[in-house]
Amino acid sequence: MNGPAVLHADVAVIGGGVIGHSIAWEARASGRSAVLIDDQPGSGASWAAAGMLAPVSELHYQEESLLELMLESSRLWPDFAANLGRAGAGDFGYLTTPTLAVGADAADRRALMDLRAVQEANGLLVEPLTVRDARAKEPLLSPAISCALDIPADHQVDPRRLIASLRTVLAGHQPGAGTFVDGAVNGFAVGSRATGLLWEGDRVRGVELANGGTVRAGETIVANGLQAAALEGLPAGVQLPLRPVFGDILRLRVPQHLRPLVTSTVRGLVHGVPVYIVPRQDGTVVIGATQREDALPEAGDTAAPGTAVSAGGVYQLLRDAQVLVPAVAELELIECTARARPATPDNAPLLGRVSVPDGGHVRGLIIATGFYRHGVLLAPAAAAICRELLDGRIDPHRAALDPARFSGRHHETLQPTKETA
Repeated sequence: MNGPAVLHADVAVIGGGVIGHSIAWEARASGRSAVLIDDQPGSGASWAAAGMLAPVSELHYQEESLLELMLESSRLWPDFAANLGRAGAGDFGYLTTPTLAVGADAADRRALMDLRAVQEANGLLVEPLTVRDARAKEPLLSPAISCALDIPADHQVDPRRLIASLRTVLAGHQPGAGTFVDGAVNGFAVGSRATGLLWEGDRVRGVELANGGTVRAGETIVANGLQAAALEGLPAGVQLPLRPVFGDILRLRVPQHLRPLVTSTVRGLVHGVPVYIVPRQDGTVVIGATQREDALPEAGDTAAPGTAVSAGGVYQLLRDAQVLVPAVAELELIECTARARPATPDNAPLLGRVSVPDGGHVRGLIIATGFYRHGVLLAPAAAAICRELLDGRIDPHRAALDPARFSGRHHETLQPTKETA
C-alpha cells in the first residue's frame, strides 16, 4: 500500500470477494467513502464460483428459512446489474436465460419431482418438460435423460468479470463527491491483509493491517469469508463457527462446431449425484457441484489451503456431465480449480450487527460472512442490508441472520478478545 500509514474512510470493508466488493459499491452509492481491504482480491471462493443466480434450484430441504433472502436478492439483481452498467461497469456476463433441471434415471426423476413439490409449496415456478421439448431447447442433451424441468427464474452471472467490473466502478470518483480515500490505490483499494479490529472503548474504529498500517473508519464490515473468525479483536465471546466446504470446478472450451453446447444452465442429478453445466458467452462452460469438507494436503503451500483439486472430483464431474450432455467428451479442458466456501452450522449467513445481551449492538461493526454456496446470488441483498445498517436501520425480521446467534446468551460483546486499540 502506498501513501500514509494511517488511512481514513467512512467505511472499511474487509474482504475482496463478490460480497465485499458489492458492499463497498453500495456504501459508495450512499455517498460514503469506502476502502476495500484484501491482499489478493477476487482470488478466493469468488474465483471458483460458477455464478448461478438460482433461488429456485438452490432450495434445499430444511433450508426453507433461507428462501426469503434468496428470493429477495434475486429480485434485486436486475436493478443491481443495471446500476453497475450505468456506472460504466461494462459487460459482466449477467444473463437471464433459464435453468433446466434434468435427471438421468428413474430415481433421479423421483427426486426432482419430490423437490418440485417442495418448490411449488413455496410458491416457486417449476415447469415439467417432455424430453422431446427439452431437447428442442437444448439439442445436445442426451436422449436418454429421464426428465426435464424448466426453471425460468434461475439466471447467471460471471463472478470473475463481475469483480473486475466492480473494481472499475469503485475506481471512479466524481469530482467533489468526497469518496476518494487518500493513500488507497485508486481511492478505494488497500492491498494488505487485515489482521485485527481497532477499538476505541466499546466501539470498533477501524482495522489493523499486516503491513503495520491502519485504516480508521466510522464503520467496519467484516466480509472476508473463512478468515473472519481469525481476526484479532473480535468482540469477546462471539463465535463465528465457519467451516470450509471445498469444491472442484472445471472450465472447458467448446469447439466451434459444437457451439453453443447449451444455451441454458443445466443442473442435473446423475444417479443421485448433482452436477451443473453453465455456459459462458466466450464459448466456454463451467462444470461443477462437488462438495467435500476435508482439504487435500498441499506440500509446501500453507498460504492457500483448500486449493488442491481432487482427481476423483474431476473424474466425477466429467463422467456425470457426459451422461447429461455426451458432447462434453469433445471439449477442451482448460482449467481445474478448487476453493473453500465458508459455511455455518445452519448454512445461513452471518449478516448484521453483533447483538449484545442488553438488546443493543456493538457499535461500528457489521459482520457479513458465511454465505456458503449462495454468495454470488446474495451479493445484492447483503449490500442492501449493510446499507440499511449503515443508515441506522435494523430490521427485526433479519434476527435469524444475527452474527452472534451461535455465541450463547451470555457473551460479553462490549470488549474485544484482544486489545488492538
